[in-house]
Amino acid sequence: MPVIGAFRATRLLLHLAYGFSIALVFPRLKQTLRRRILQRWSRRLLCILNVKVVSGSMDMPKSGIIVTNHISWLDVFVLNAMTPMRFVAKSEVRQWPMFGWLCVRAQTLFIERGRARDAARINKQVVRLLKSGESLAVFPEGTTTDGKEVGAFHASLLQPAIDAQVPIYPVAIRYQDAHGMHSKAAAYIDDISFIASLWNIMSCKSMHVRLVATPLIDATDSDRRSVTHKARQQIHAALLHMSDAPDQPCDMSRAVADYTTA
Repeated sequence: MPVIGAFRATRLLLHLAYGFSIALVFPRLKQTLRRRILQRWSRRLLCILNVKVVSGSMDMPKSGIIVTNHISWLDVFVLNAMTPMRFVAKSEVRQWPMFGWLCVRAQTLFIERGRARDAARINKQVVRLLKSGESLAVFPEGTTTDGKEVGAFHASLLQPAIDAQVPIYPVAIRYQDAHGMHSKAAAYIDDISFIASLWNIMSCKSMHVRLVATPLIDATDSDRRSVTHKARQQIHAALLHMSDAPDQPCDMSRAVADYTTA
């Protein structure tokens, strides 16, 4: 609705102005303060956009990798609203109007897709950060989808978890309407521009997002292909469960068992 979108746009601009002022000093702040600011700012952003996290929690130790399916640029802020962390993102994110610069100041790691040498460089940085106690999130699909299916995962992005000997936390994301039905309003796909995607979200009357944390994967003594397959399998199972029972709690041990034996 245009009126709703215009009202949210005004609030969003004010919130972005506040974010820009913080971003100037953000990299120089202590890690605990950075995490607190990032979480509060992201939660406020979701409130302005009327995006409600209707279920899900992610309790993580100090270090680990969150692996999730990728639907929208909004995924970053949904995850940060739950558990503030750093992200590995494609280099194109730098070009997002306003939000791209904020991601740079939030110390996002950018990777050039299709360049093995750049992937190796990023993986070394990720390992170093994991060993220092940072938490990071990756989107192994390498691109966005409409959220109904899970694309192929790039195993190289999970190699740092094995090298740093930290756990992997597969998380399923699903955007839906107030009735629990799948919604494509947040999907950043095809040839849609960032501004058009942002307007779609701001014009949406309400949007709900579900996060389901699936069982932890121990990367110790594992190869990256097996842990990547397992992570994708668990996320796929969670999405199937949410599609079949959109308003019901997700028993992941049962959902994964049902999926793997189907």
